Amino acid sequence: MIRKHSATLHGHRTSFSLEEPFWLELKAISQSRAIALAQLIVEIDDARPPDSNLSSALRVYVLDWIKAHRD
Repeated sequence: MIRKHSATLHGHRTSFSLEEPFWLELKAISQSRAIALAQLIVEIDDARPPDSNLSSALRVYVLDWIKAHRD
């Protein structure tokens, strides 16, 4: 199920839609990196190409993280 989420990025509110497994994985990644979830989202937002949307960038980040940290 896709849910809308909100975050403050560089002082402005934005929203994005993510499936629950991606949201849970983002939270786990932020915990494993010992950073706030909001900080992780800002990092991903800052690194994404200007023509991409935040929801897609978050999903790609999760996929890349999982691939890079396989056992």
